[in-house]
Amino acid sequence: MPKVSSVTVPYASYLRVYEPLAAFPEPERGHWTRYARRPDLPSYQDELRRSLADLVPTPPVPVPVHESGDAFVVEVDGVLCVCPWRTRLRGWQAMEELADELPAPVLDAVLPPVLRRQTAADYERWLARNPDARPWIRTSTWQVPLHWFVLVSDEERSHEKSAPALRYRTPMVQARRRVARGLKALREALDEAPLIDGLVDVGRWLEEFHPRSLVEIDYGGLVHALSADELDEDHSAADVAEGIEALRDGDGEAAGEAYARLVERWRAVRDLQYAN
Repeated sequence: MPKVSSVTVPYASYLRVYEPLAAFPEPERGHWTRYARRPDLPSYQDELRRSLADLVPTPPVPVPVHESGDAFVVEVDGVLCVCPWRTRLRGWQAMEELADELPAPVLDAVLPPVLRRQTAADYERWLARNPDARPWIRTSTWQVPLHWFVLVSDEERSHEKSAPALRYRTPMVQARRRVARGLKALREALDEAPLIDGLVDVGRWLEEFHPRSLVEIDYGGLVHALSADELDEDHSAADVAEGIEALRDGDGEAAGEAYARLVERWRAVRDLQYAN
């Protein structure tokens, strides 16, 4: 693997699914088996740097020409689990989202219309050949979406101060159970809410994976936008669980307090996007 710069690229968080090798058909299973033996497995920063490098040329390359053969790998209780990068598929999906996130003049300057039309046509042709394709990784910039925290518990929080890093990891069966219980409580207490829509969406996505998979929330580059004290004090999964439990008990005041803590915490992070 070529040497990668040591410069840190912020500020994105990730929701990942690691599937056991048994979930992959051959010959892909053989590829990941061999891949996992490599001594130089890449990090999330390596993945992000490579994707950003494609945006440097003129015109930029918003979607890689070839699909990545890389993945994140973990071993838990003797079971090897793999999270393929699938950067090409995720690039196409990100292109679709950009139209909703950027003003038209900015979008045209970053990615000219002719390039976007060609990219969209390529994606349509690819989808026709791969109708069941789905990414193993979801990405969010300048925040961890609140509905992600429904999938995990505070006890599954792992905070490494030396790296630094902050992650949650849980079995798929637990994540699915929490989605179902969370949706029931939210729907009984609220007519509609973005949290419900987000949870429905992520729940459908999780159903597409092997039941013995692992689900991971990784703060990724966001740890470099937060102070050590802010990371220590960030127990967002506990706040989300507390808020949902309060709704289940009919305690609207306690639910509102938990939600207010979350909103204040993540608004402060998103505001850094516009700071000099």
